[in-house]
Amino acid sequence: MSELLIRHGEWVVVCDGAKALVLENTGDAKFPNLKMREVYEQKDLPTHLLGADKPGRTHSSTDPGSSSVTQTDWHNQAEQAFLTHLAQRLDAEIAAGKVKSLILVAPPRALGMIRHAYSHTLRSAVRAEIDKDLVKHPVHDIEKHLTA
Repeated sequence: MSELLIRHGEWVVVCDGAKALVLENTGDAKFPNLKMREVYEQKDLPTHLLGADKPGRTHSSTDPGSSSVTQTDWHNQAEQAFLTHLAQRLDAEIAAGKVKSLILVAPPRALGMIRHAYSHTLRSAVRAEIDKDLVKHPVHDIEKHLTA
C-alpha cells in the first residue's frame, strides 16, 4: 500500500462487524494525529439469544419427502445490522456538516457488508477504503499502519 495522506479534520473509521472506532485527524496530512471521537460496540451475544429457530422444512408437491432449509446465521444478521446502523450514523454526521470526507478501514467481509448500506452522500464522502482488520489495535498503531 502506498502512503495514505489523511487530511486535517478527516475521519478514519476503523470497524468490523461488532465494533467501530471513529477517529479524527487533528494533525495535518504530513504529520497526522488521530484522536478518538467515538466508539460503537455491539455485544457479542450467544447464538441462543440472537435466535432460536430450528431449520425449517419444505414440502414439494411432486415429491412425498421434505427437505431442510439452511439454518439462519444470526451472527451474520447481527453484523449486517450493526454495520447498517453505523453507515446511517456516518451519513447523519456528514449531513450535519461534522465531516466532509472519511477513510474506512475494515476487513474485506465487513467492507462488503457496509457498502450495501452506503447512501449516495456517504459513498461520495468515503475517500478511501482499506481492507485491514485494525479495530483491536491501539490508536497509535492504527496511525502507523495507515501512514507507513
